[in-house]
Formats: sequence, C-alpha cells, structure tokens
Amino acid sequence: MTAWAQSLIRISNYEVETLQKRLAEITARRASAEMRIAVLEAEVEIEQERAREDAEAGLLLQAYLNGWKLRKSAAQADVVEISAEEDGARDALTGAFEELKKFEHVAETTRLNRLIAAGKRETAAFDELGLRRRAG
Repeated sequence: MTAWAQSLIRISNYEVETLQKRLAEITARRASAEMRIAVLEAEVEIEQERAREDAEAGLLLQAYLNGWKLRKSAAQADVVEISAEEDGARDALTGAFEELKKFEHVAETTRLNRLIAAGKRETAAFDELGLRRRAG
C-alpha cells in the first residue's frame, strides 16, 4: 500500500472516529432532553394530585400549568433541535464512512494491481528463461 493511501485512510479513520464521538454526545444530549420532558410530566401529575387534595394548591394550579406548558414546549423544542442536529451528524458520519471505504478500496485495488503486475513480470521472466534454454 502506498504512503498516500495510508495517509488518506488514517485521516478518514480519524474523521470517522471524531464524528462518532460527536454523534454519541448529541445522542446523550437528546436523551437528557427527553428525560427533562418525562420529569416535567411526572411533576405535573404530582401537582395535579396535590391540587385535588389541597384547595389552596388548587387555586394555584392554573398558574403552575401555564408555566409548565412553557417549560415543556421549550424542552420539546430542544428535542426537535437536537434531533435535527443528530440527523445531520448521522449523515456526516455516513459520508465520512463512505469516503473511508472508497480510499480503502483504491488502496486494495492498487495493491492487487501491483501483485498482478509482479506476477506478469515473473511469468515473462520464466518465459524468457524457457526460450533461452530451448534456444541454447
């Protein structure tokens, strides 16, 4: 394998690894944002139960629900934004992986072509040797 092919493969591997780490970080952020939504939903259930049991809490429930809706919509917007970022990172990773495979394919083809050429040279040398023996 030639030095240029090794360099391209090494660079492509580094890019793939970097994009994999980025995708993992984005996935963790999305999971965290989804967890915030789950926590918000659990909190509203607790507050609604408290409002059923306590009249004073019942009076404040509507204000709580208004604030809760704002927080939940913000968390949902975060999930949507992170999901779009995750899709972009997946696309970038797919592209980088395809490039890596192309470089690996070119390197392998180059290696095989060298082996074929060496085999042809060897065959030609043996043919020449055979002709010399026959002639001599």
